[in-house]
Amino acid sequence: MSSKVYFASDFHLGIDAALSSEQRERKIVRWLHTIAPDASGLFLVGDVFDFWFEYGHSIPKGYSRLLGTLAEMTDAGIQIQFFTGNHDMWMFRYLTDQMGIPIHRKPLETDILGRKFFIGHGDGLGPGDYGYKLLKKILANSLCQASFRWIHPDIGLPLMRFFSTTSRHYTGEEDRFESPQKEWLWHFSEECLSTNPADFYIFGHRHLPIDIALSNGKSRYVNLGEWMGPASVFLRSICSGRT
Repeated sequence: MSSKVYFASDFHLGIDAALSSEQRERKIVRWLHTIAPDASGLFLVGDVFDFWFEYGHSIPKGYSRLLGTLAEMTDAGIQIQFFTGNHDMWMFRYLTDQMGIPIHRKPLETDILGRKFFIGHGDGLGPGDYGYKLLKKILANSLCQASFRWIHPDIGLPLMRFFSTTSRHYTGEEDRFESPQKEWLWHFSEECLSTNPADFYIFGHRHLPIDIALSNGKSRYVNLGEWMGPASVFLRSICSGRT
């Protein structure tokens, strides 16, 4: 049976762009239904939601099409891994409790079909990005998160939208690609070659479809692009094989 592993990031559901949030969600669900018959795994590499916070009995309204499809996929035995990004870092246990989907808050090193992967959203890695690194420390603080739960959802969730906008201001997620040397995640991947070599370094966050060979001639830095525009998404099925 054919087996494939798929990667995607930066859906940013909850905010309208060139495509509305609902249009993107429908497009994503169509893609998920397309890959489901031959998928053994799916990595959602951050910023699936443009803002998110879980209360004890409340989550952000919407996303029923996506969440239902993810539940169908896990019920069918497809292994889904979810990485938090800078916009949905306050994802806690909902997906794990409801669907058995693990939540990764830090990059993951793993073997997939005989190849070594280093996978993470990419925010806060490499040189630069100092404004966001400070903001992330504040928002990732457990006291900050616990305090936020005391705010009623009708107030708290709009505040999360504000934090999301602030994060976008600090990270400059939609810069254009100029050269590998100006990509901080390329620098991070190059530095990892000597201490933590992998075949693929997979990230999101930059909103740019990038696939660059690294200096050892074998490893690759891959950025998955985004889904906010009509045609800029970079769909990746990097590993495939026979099982």
